[in-house]
Amino acid sequence: MRYQFQSDQGPYSFSSQSFTNVIRALISINAALFLLRYFIVDQFDLLNLGLSSSPKFWQPLTYMFIHGDFFHIFMNMFVLWMFGTEMESIWGSKKFLQYYLVTGIGSGLVWLFFNYGNTYSVLIGASGAIYGILLAYGLMFPNRKVLIYFLFPVKVKYFVIFLAAVAFVSSIDSSGSNISHLTHLSGMVIGFLFLKFPRMKYKISSFIDYKIVKSKERKSNKKKATMISLQKKVDQLLDKVSKDGFDALSEDEKDQLYTYSKRIGRDVRKD
Repeated sequence: MRYQFQSDQGPYSFSSQSFTNVIRALISINAALFLLRYFIVDQFDLLNLGLSSSPKFWQPLTYMFIHGDFFHIFMNMFVLWMFGTEMESIWGSKKFLQYYLVTGIGSGLVWLFFNYGNTYSVLIGASGAIYGILLAYGLMFPNRKVLIYFLFPVKVKYFVIFLAAVAFVSSIDSSGSNISHLTHLSGMVIGFLFLKFPRMKYKISSFIDYKIVKSKERKSNKKKATMISLQKKVDQLLDKVSKDGFDALSEDEKDQLYTYSKRIGRDVRKD
């Protein structure tokens, strides 16, 4: 897909816009999970969907849909609607969603690279993808104007450059801050590479697919190793029963035989 960068569709970026399909779906999912977390936080900790420093395989995707407070989700969803609607209309829903996921997942993986093993770090929010959308909008409509605080007109290209500069400087030393400026900057860099080097997206997609496959393989191999270990223990207990009778087993061994056999049988049925 070739992207055309232009700036001739009106002087201001803010205008009355309807909700396109992907924008509507993304905002709905984010809002639903925010309300779910707000109302049943004691029953189900949705932070398990955040990107932890020792992540589960689903977290690089799900972290994008979890937000901390109302201002956090409101600003992300407002910017998504304001700038993303026109981008989806131009690109189409499929390409827009692909770009959103690549920048969001990619920026999360960059954060993970620098925070791996830090047990106190959890990343949440769609800001990486949102900054990617801002970058794309700035490339598409560089001379359009946005109203800062709805008062001060600034060309989009300068607005995006300012955001990138703030993210870069802030990411150098973000100690003590609960804002991941590194994720913001990563979303813009990944978005730039995605748009300027179209072949890059296939490499990124292949890399993500490779990581998913390897994660599933590790999980499968771990499961097989566990089953082999359990089967050996069951065989040893059955050999003892065959030789000396069932009563020769201690109570702990009887419990082990029952538990291990039940688990092996359950996993065999699943396979």
